[in-house]
Amino acid sequence: MKPAKIFRQYIWIINTLRAYRQLTFEELNKRWQQDGVADGCVLQRSSFNRHRDAILDMFGIIIDCDKKTYKYYIRNKNVLSDDSIEQWLLSTLAVNGVLADSASVKERLVLENAPAGEHYLDIIIRAIRTDRRLRIGYKKFQAEGYEKVVCPYALKLFRQRWYLLARIDNGEMRVYALDRMTMVELTDDTFKMPENFSPQAYFSEFYGVLTNDTPMAHVIVRAHKWMPNYLRTLPLHHSQRELASTEDYTDFSYDIRPTSDFLGELLRYSEGIEVLEPLDLRDRMRQMIADTLKRY
Repeated sequence: MKPAKIFRQYIWIINTLRAYRQLTFEELNKRWQQDGVADGCVLQRSSFNRHRDAILDMFGIIIDCDKKTYKYYIRNKNVLSDDSIEQWLLSTLAVNGVLADSASVKERLVLENAPAGEHYLDIIIRAIRTDRRLRIGYKKFQAEGYEKVVCPYALKLFRQRWYLLARIDNGEMRVYALDRMTMVELTDDTFKMPENFSPQAYFSEFYGVLTNDTPMAHVIVRAHKWMPNYLRTLPLHHSQRELASTEDYTDFSYDIRPTSDFLGELLRYSEGIEVLEPLDLRDRMRQMIADTLKRY
């Protein structure tokens, strides 16, 4: 069987158990045939058990069976939280499966460009997995290129670009865009990853990939027109809280380090977003808008 078909079967099992929570093998098999997952063929129990093992290995999802009801369920649903790599991988494979089945209508599908810098992913992931240092060639926009040996800590995808979070020799952390790398080499030197280091925690106080010493702030924005529902369905940051709402606007708060990545995102929504607090940030936004108007 082709890998793509097997992946689609994995995705179907996961999504079906997420939707129905608990199903006996017979109930699962009935829906399997109704949905034509394997061209209407029955799901063999031996195949199902192999799929369970593969799903655990690939996604870290445990499909368990309640011994009292003989119903199967996902025991550790927490691994499929919105910001987990398992959820991202699941979503990616699900989309790939849908697109593979939609080749006949490909001219009617409008997609974004693939993430930039993906050709370095394999070697960087190998370095992360084996805790080996990387030698990278790097060239910032409008700057001289250079080479650097770094300790790769994590990868982050942001706005169709891959970024590497790495520690350099003096102990400082740096973020490198993969599409600005001119070369990547795996060295024989290893490094020790701190046991208590969490990439999610490292980025948690920021929006995007720009991390610096910008002070933490309690930011309150007012969302006008279409923006309240947009922010409700797609929060800008995990700290987002809804404060008050009227027919004309809704106020949201964020506990965040307001770097230029965050301010740029707010500016992207033009008249839909208004910064209320803190006042110095409101003044900074006003100045950025004024500077932009001078170009027109």
